[in-house]
Amino acid sequence: MQSPETLQLLQMLLARLERVSVDSYWAHRASGVRGSLLRAVEALEAGQPVSTPVLRQVVEQGFHILERAANERAS
Repeated sequence: MQSPETLQLLQMLLARLERVSVDSYWAHRASGVRGSLLRAVEALEAGQPVSTPVLRQVVEQGFHILERAANERAS
């Protein structure tokens, strides 16, 4: 899971998580996931390996938060 497409996905996910409203219940969790994603992006850009299972879990958490924040906003 460490390809140019992965880096692009991580950057897109970071951008979307930054847009979670600070008034949202999910904002604090989004902040933590963003921190993990930022560390992964920095490592990948530096050519360092990133644990695929850990990266996959953080990406899944990011999408879960986005989905929940969107549902909260729609209510």
